[in-house]
Amino acid sequence: MSNLLVFIAAAAVFAVVLAGFFNMIRGGVGSPQRSQTLMRWRVGLQFLALVIALTVLYFRGR
Repeated sequence: MSNLLVFIAAAAVFAVVLAGFFNMIRGGVGSPQRSQTLMRWRVGLQFLALVIALTVLYFRGR
């Protein structure tokens, strides 16, 4: 179960990074605002993924 949580968190970060990459390639009107929103999501999801991974490691060590 814990491996699945870490995988889902990492996959969510990867999906947002890919969305930002495709947004950058596509460009157009509204692109800078969308890029900024995706960057904020990426940072938040990376923090969440890190917290999940560290929590899993902590409880595995106990």
